[in-house]
Amino acid sequence: MARVERRWKFSLAVINLTVALVVMFVATLNRVSSGKELLNMLVYAMIFANSAGIPAVALLPPLVDRLLQRRWPILPLLIISFVVFTLAGCFLAQNLIVLLHHGSRKTFWQEYLNNARFAVLFAVVFGLGGFFYGSLRERLQKVEQKLHEKEMVEERTRKLEAEARLRWLESRVHPHFLFNTLNTISSLIPADPARAEEIVGRLASLLRASLDGTNQPLIPFQQELSIVQSYLEIEKARLGTKLAANTAIPPELAEIKVPPLAIQSLVENAVKYGIAPQKSGGSVEVTAFARNGDLHLEVADSGPGFDLAAVPAGHGLDNLVSRLDALFGCRARLNVTRRGERCVVEMVLPSS
Repeated sequence: MARVERRWKFSLAVINLTVALVVMFVATLNRVSSGKELLNMLVYAMIFANSAGIPAVALLPPLVDRLLQRRWPILPLLIISFVVFTLAGCFLAQNLIVLLHHGSRKTFWQEYLNNARFAVLFAVVFGLGGFFYGSLRERLQKVEQKLHEKEMVEERTRKLEAEARLRWLESRVHPHFLFNTLNTISSLIPADPARAEEIVGRLASLLRASLDGTNQPLIPFQQELSIVQSYLEIEKARLGTKLAANTAIPPELAEIKVPPLAIQSLVENAVKYGIAPQKSGGSVEVTAFARNGDLHLEVADSGPGFDLAAVPAGHGLDNLVSRLDALFGCRARLNVTRRGERCVVEMVLPSS
């Protein structure tokens, strides 16, 4: 309501200020020297301007919007509307002047036509000018709003990425995971020193990736895959034959950009909840393919599966869904399906 009231006040102020300036200009050209004559000209002009202006401000915008919805051409529609409202306003103003005993019924139509002729010209010129100014102003506001929304989305994305890195780093240095990894390394040192050294390098790569390797909203698929492979090698060293993994992807997809730690979150979820709890273990497979301009990433495991809708807030997958929404909107999605004996989590991303 306050916004509408301000718009009314602004419109009426512009109308009256314009009329006052026009009257002063006309008075200067006609060399009007009497203050009373100038005042009369100003009062008459104000009556005519507001008689047409107030109904136009109140009724013209919704009327034009309704007619535009019926696909009427905008320019002829505006000109006709300005002419109709001006003629009606001049008729009302002429009657008010007669009622105020400043005009005569005998010369009513002659004065009406004289006044209407100039009023229509001014109404069309200033009306179209005001319309185009308002249109440009509205477009500018929409552009500013879109920029603001984009900044908000980018800020939200940065926060989600930072949160993802922190959560991931916390999980990496969590005592349970860290102790298991250190115990694995300790057991490998006497039996297989080269393998122990490799696992130390893999752990360092994981920590480095979480700290400084994910500062961008998107990274090449190949870079994300190296993080996944480091994680899987650590878990394979810990679980032994209980875990089998395959991360082969087509070479032509290696440079396609994906959110950092996105695939890793899916793989970690598969190992932690799908494979590790099973006595006989299982397998995880990462596949990818392009279809209809989208990148399809699939993480399949032989575990029991889960319902994505039941994932609690704050969980890694819940955070991933929020990140995908912030980065791509409705162009990205996460699906969980069952294919035979395997649980398949599919992440669909725009490839460009």
